[in-house]
Amino acid sequence: MRTRDLSFDLPRELIAQEPSSERGRSRLMVTDRKDGSFQHRTMTDLVDHVDPGTIMVFNDSRVRRARVYARAEDSGARQEFLLVAPRNGERTRWLVIGPNAKKLRPGRTFRFGPEETLAQPSGEVQSPGGTQRPGWASPPDSVIAAEVTGVEEPYRELTFSRPVTEEWLDEHGHMPLPPYIRREDAPMDVRRYQTVYARVTGSVAAPTAGLHFTESIFQALRDKGVTICFVTLHVGIGTFLPVRTEVLEDHVMHREEFSINPETARILNDARAGGNPVLAVGTTAVRALESAGQEGVIEPGHRDTEIFILPGYRFRVVDQLFTNFHTPESTLLALVSAFAGRERVLRWYNQAVQKRYRFFSYGDAMLIR
Repeated sequence: MRTRDLSFDLPRELIAQEPSSERGRSRLMVTDRKDGSFQHRTMTDLVDHVDPGTIMVFNDSRVRRARVYARAEDSGARQEFLLVAPRNGERTRWLVIGPNAKKLRPGRTFRFGPEETLAQPSGEVQSPGGTQRPGWASPPDSVIAAEVTGVEEPYRELTFSRPVTEEWLDEHGHMPLPPYIRREDAPMDVRRYQTVYARVTGSVAAPTAGLHFTESIFQALRDKGVTICFVTLHVGIGTFLPVRTEVLEDHVMHREEFSINPETARILNDARAGGNPVLAVGTTAVRALESAGQEGVIEPGHRDTEIFILPGYRFRVVDQLFTNFHTPESTLLALVSAFAGRERVLRWYNQAVQKRYRFFSYGDAMLIR
């Protein structure tokens, strides 16, 4: 399949730069993949379109405040990094990405911390690699030194002088808004670029379909007889990276870790046996469920996945999908096209453009039944 087969015209002004004024009030396109029909609704109508007995599955991964800024010790230049994941669980060694990656050569050192502190270096310090570098004779507790100690494209490995904790990131890091949001993160993003049920820290991007849900929507669904359960898939940098191959199948997915607990696996397997529909909230929930259910039975546990779902894929677990509107020529649009059919999905997307739906992370939503 050609990547350009997933292209569509999207006016730039329809790319949402801010969340809706109130969580749970976005527009919702309700679609039917059997006959191709669609309805224009809002999130307040969602419960009317979910049948009793449905199992709704959400991704409870929490977004890490993983965008951090540093000063290069050799030049004093400001450098942005995205901390993707600790290397082998070691919080002193992180896989990172950043702009101007070619300049991030092994041996280069940086200082991380409050901007006003980083702007005033003095004296010398010993870098994590053991070399004397310009810096502070006694760095403040908020400042951490780091050295580039490896290259593993597209990542760099940074070795820090002490562990980078979640508490330090919560104080000094920024929410990793996607590049199509053309502004700096704001205090409200700490709340709105996080689902209300986020629990397990580890993502560098929000599982954005879940951003629409509120406690009142959850309660209305439960009152109707809908079962709600959770999986965890930590969203990696693949969500930021465009497909650069002409043939879609040549694209290589980045590895992401996920886990499914035994109780959720039991609920899902009972649902499959009893004929109850499984409604995945977001493409990340789909990836976790389909990865765990390759043999037709959901296997609990913690593991990695590189699954690439594109047209022609046979779904084994997911019957319905709640999702946002995705970027042209993306792996996410490929997944939705695999689920409902490329021509049908592009027809719905063109309708969404005509009706001025808001697209991408902070945009509106679609329910595919």
